[in-house]
Amino acid sequence: MENIDKKFYLILHNVRSAYNVGAVFRTADGAGVDKIYLTGYTPTPPDGTEIYTTKPERKIIKTSLGAIDYVKWDRYEKVEDLVAKLKKKGVKIVALEQGKKSIDYKKFETNESIALVLGNEPVGIDEQTLSLCDTMIDIPMRGKKQSLNVSVAAGIAMYELIDKVKTFEKKYY
Repeated sequence: MENIDKKFYLILHNVRSAYNVGAVFRTADGAGVDKIYLTGYTPTPPDGTEIYTTKPERKIIKTSLGAIDYVKWDRYEKVEDLVAKLKKKGVKIVALEQGKKSIDYKKFETNESIALVLGNEPVGIDEQTLSLCDTMIDIPMRGKKQSLNVSVAAGIAMYELIDKVKTFEKKYY
Protein backbone atom coordinates (compact mmCIF):
# COMPACT_ATOMS: atom_id res chain seq x y z
CA MET A 1 0.00 0.00 0.00
CA GLU A 2 1.34 3.44 -0.92
CA ASN A 3 2.19 5.92 1.82
CA ILE A 4 0.14 8.88 0.63
CA ASP A 5 1.40 11.54 3.03
CA LYS A 6 4.93 11.71 1.65
CA LYS A 7 5.68 12.82 -1.89
CA PHE A 8 8.63 12.26 -4.18
CA TYR A 9 9.16 14.93 -6.83
CA LEU A 10 11.82 15.52 -9.46
CA ILE A 11 13.03 18.93 -10.58
CA LEU A 12 14.79 18.92 -13.95
CA HIS A 13 16.58 22.26 -14.10
CA ASN A 14 18.24 23.39 -17.33
CA VAL A 15 18.47 19.87 -18.73
CA ARG A 16 19.33 20.37 -22.41
CA SER A 17 18.48 17.05 -24.03
CA ALA A 18 14.88 16.23 -24.82
CA TYR A 19 15.95 12.57 -25.03
CA ASN A 20 17.14 12.75 -21.42
CA VAL A 21 13.86 14.37 -20.37
CA GLY A 22 11.90 11.55 -22.01
CA ALA A 23 14.11 8.90 -20.41
CA VAL A 24 13.60 10.49 -16.97
CA PHE A 25 9.82 10.45 -17.49
CA ARG A 26 9.94 6.76 -18.35
CA THR A 27 12.04 5.88 -15.31
CA ALA A 28 9.98 8.15 -13.05
CA ASP A 29 6.86 6.25 -14.08
CA GLY A 30 8.49 2.93 -13.21
CA ALA A 31 9.82 4.22 -9.89
CA GLY A 32 6.53 5.79 -8.79
CA VAL A 33 7.49 9.49 -8.77
CA ASP A 34 4.56 11.76 -7.91
CA LYS A 35 5.39 14.67 -10.21
CA ILE A 36 8.14 16.10 -12.39
CA TYR A 37 8.83 19.82 -12.48
CA LEU A 38 10.62 21.22 -15.53
CA THR A 39 12.45 24.50 -14.93
CA GLY A 40 14.74 26.86 -16.78
CA TYR A 41 15.23 25.87 -20.40
CA THR A 42 14.41 22.18 -19.90
CA PRO A 43 12.24 21.08 -22.86
CA THR A 44 8.69 20.00 -22.08
CA PRO A 45 6.37 17.33 -23.45
CA PRO A 46 3.46 18.55 -25.57
CA ASP A 47 0.67 19.96 -23.41
CA GLY A 48 -2.12 19.07 -25.83
CA THR A 49 -2.97 22.64 -26.76
CA GLU A 50 -1.20 22.61 -30.13
CA ILE A 51 -2.00 20.53 -33.20
CA TYR A 52 1.64 20.10 -34.17
CA THR A 53 4.56 19.00 -32.02
CA THR A 54 8.01 20.53 -31.97
CA LYS A 55 11.19 18.54 -32.56
CA PRO A 56 12.06 18.47 -28.82
CA GLU A 57 8.52 17.34 -27.99
CA ARG A 58 8.82 14.48 -30.50
CA LYS A 59 12.10 13.41 -28.88
CA ILE A 60 10.45 13.36 -25.44
CA ILE A 61 7.50 11.37 -26.83
CA LYS A 62 9.88 8.85 -28.43
CA THR A 63 12.04 8.18 -25.37
CA SER A 64 9.28 8.31 -22.76
CA LEU A 65 7.36 5.51 -24.53
CA GLY A 66 4.05 6.92 -23.27
CA ALA A 67 5.15 7.73 -19.71
CA ILE A 68 4.34 11.41 -20.31
CA ASP A 69 0.69 10.36 -20.27
CA TYR A 70 1.00 8.90 -16.76
CA VAL A 71 3.49 11.05 -14.85
CA LYS A 72 2.15 14.41 -13.71
CA TRP A 73 4.33 17.34 -14.67
CA ASP A 74 4.40 21.10 -14.52
CA ARG A 75 6.53 23.87 -15.95
CA TYR A 76 8.14 26.65 -13.90
CA GLU A 77 10.34 29.21 -15.58
CA LYS A 78 12.16 30.11 -12.36
CA VAL A 79 13.43 27.29 -10.16
CA GLU A 80 13.54 29.62 -7.16
CA ASP A 81 9.75 30.18 -7.36
CA LEU A 82 9.15 26.43 -7.43
CA VAL A 83 11.56 25.73 -4.57
CA ALA A 84 9.92 28.41 -2.40
CA LYS A 85 6.49 26.87 -3.08
CA LEU A 86 7.68 23.34 -2.27
CA LYS A 87 9.50 24.42 0.91
CA LYS A 88 6.29 26.07 2.15
CA LYS A 89 4.67 22.63 1.82
CA GLY A 90 7.47 21.08 3.91
CA VAL A 91 9.28 19.41 1.01
CA LYS A 92 13.02 18.85 1.47
CA ILE A 93 15.02 19.98 -1.60
CA VAL A 94 17.83 17.53 -2.43
CA ALA A 95 20.41 18.21 -5.15
CA LEU A 96 22.01 15.29 -6.98
CA GLU A 97 25.43 16.83 -7.45
CA GLN A 98 29.06 16.15 -6.64
CA GLY A 99 30.66 18.57 -4.22
CA LYS A 100 32.53 18.95 -0.94
CA LYS A 101 29.26 19.03 1.00
CA SER A 102 27.57 16.13 -0.78
CA ILE A 103 26.89 12.83 0.93
CA ASP A 104 26.66 9.36 -0.56
CA TYR A 105 23.12 8.86 -1.87
CA LYS A 106 22.84 5.53 -0.02
CA LYS A 107 23.58 7.24 3.32
CA PHE A 108 20.93 9.93 2.85
CA GLU A 109 18.04 9.52 5.30
CA THR A 110 14.76 11.38 5.52
CA ASN A 111 11.25 11.06 6.84
CA GLU A 112 9.96 13.97 4.75
CA SER A 113 8.70 14.51 1.23
CA ILE A 114 11.57 15.33 -1.12
CA ALA A 115 12.22 17.00 -4.43
CA LEU A 116 15.32 15.66 -6.16
CA VAL A 117 17.01 18.33 -8.29
CA LEU A 118 18.81 17.23 -11.46
CA GLY A 119 20.88 19.65 -13.50
CA ASN A 120 22.47 20.45 -16.81
CA GLU A 121 24.30 17.57 -18.47
CA PRO A 122 27.82 18.98 -18.88
CA VAL A 123 27.97 21.45 -15.96
CA GLY A 124 25.56 20.13 -13.33
CA ILE A 125 23.50 22.30 -11.02
CA ASP A 126 24.53 25.96 -10.88
CA GLU A 127 25.66 27.53 -7.59
CA GLN A 128 22.57 29.74 -7.27
CA THR A 129 20.27 26.71 -7.49
CA LEU A 130 22.48 24.69 -5.13
CA SER A 131 22.16 27.47 -2.55
CA LEU A 132 18.38 26.86 -2.54
CA CYS A 133 18.78 23.17 -1.71
CA ASP A 134 18.63 21.69 1.78
CA THR A 135 21.24 19.04 1.08
CA MET A 136 23.40 17.53 -1.68
CA ILE A 137 23.83 13.86 -2.46
CA ASP A 138 26.07 12.15 -4.96
CA ILE A 139 26.65 8.77 -6.56
CA PRO A 140 30.22 7.54 -5.93
CA MET A 141 32.25 7.39 -9.13
CA ARG A 142 34.76 4.55 -9.21
CA GLY A 143 36.16 4.89 -12.72
CA LYS A 144 38.06 7.50 -14.66
CA LYS A 145 34.95 9.47 -15.68
CA GLN A 146 33.51 11.54 -12.86
CA SER A 147 29.96 11.82 -14.13
CA LEU A 148 27.00 9.84 -15.45
CA ASN A 149 24.36 10.71 -18.00
CA VAL A 150 21.68 12.71 -16.18
CA SER A 151 18.92 10.20 -16.95
CA VAL A 152 21.07 7.30 -15.72
CA ALA A 153 22.01 9.15 -12.53
CA ALA A 154 18.35 10.07 -12.04
CA GLY A 155 17.32 6.42 -12.31
CA ILE A 156 19.91 5.21 -9.82
CA ALA A 157 18.95 7.90 -7.30
CA MET A 158 15.19 7.58 -7.83
CA TYR A 159 15.07 3.88 -7.06
CA GLU A 160 17.27 4.26 -3.97
CA LEU A 161 15.56 7.35 -2.53
CA ILE A 162 11.92 6.66 -3.27
CA ASP A 163 11.94 3.68 -0.91
CA LYS A 164 13.14 6.02 1.86
CA VAL A 165 10.13 8.27 1.26
CA LYS A 166 7.30 6.01 0.17
CA THR A 167 6.03 2.48 0.63
CA PHE A 168 4.66 0.55 -2.34
CA GLU A 169 2.76 -2.67 -2.71
CA LYS A 170 4.48 -4.99 -5.19
CA LYS A 171 2.54 -5.52 -8.39
CA TYR A 172 2.93 -8.55 -10.58
CA TYR A 173 1.33 -8.58 -13.99
